[in-house]
Amino acid sequence: MAPNLGIVIASTRPGRVGPSVARWFEERARAHGKFGVRLVDLLEVNLPVYDEPRHPRLAQYEHAHTRAWSEIVKALDAFAFVTPEYNYGTPPALLNALDYLFQEWAYKPAMFVSYGGVSGGLRSVQMTKLSLTALRVMPLPEAVAIPFVASQLEGGALRSSEALERSAQTALEELHRWTEALRPLRG
Repeated sequence: MAPNLGIVIASTRPGRVGPSVARWFEERARAHGKFGVRLVDLLEVNLPVYDEPRHPRLAQYEHAHTRAWSEIVKALDAFAFVTPEYNYGTPPALLNALDYLFQEWAYKPAMFVSYGGVSGGLRSVQMTKLSLTALRVMPLPEAVAIPFVASQLEGGALRSSEALERSAQTALEELHRWTEALRPLRG
């Protein structure tokens, strides 16, 4: 059975381009053919600022929104975080979503499809990797970085390039290797 890849749209702000970037990557992930693919939009997940009374490591969730989020993450074997950069760091909605859970993240690999201005969101990726490792997620160095993303959008769609295609293919191959290698640890 193919492992399940969650493509997580990290930005929730109005006017965001994350869905356009995520749709582009979703097409590549489906064409890759080694994952079942699920698009997860944190805007739709709609988690409030962390509001559980008990530590997430206990998995004793009081709120329906936390239990629903737990089920989504539990069902996934790997992640591709589609993320911009907010003030050199992780988008608040993504950090909040990570902090809600603990056990559900463990022993799963993650890659990034980052976008932004000159840095292509890479500073956000570096900051997010710190949080992921505390959750026992294996963040991969292979990634897709899209600098000056606004100049690469046409009619709400991301205009691809040979470099983007190559980086997506390379990252998906490596993500699949790690997903399979970590499978025994996920039970």
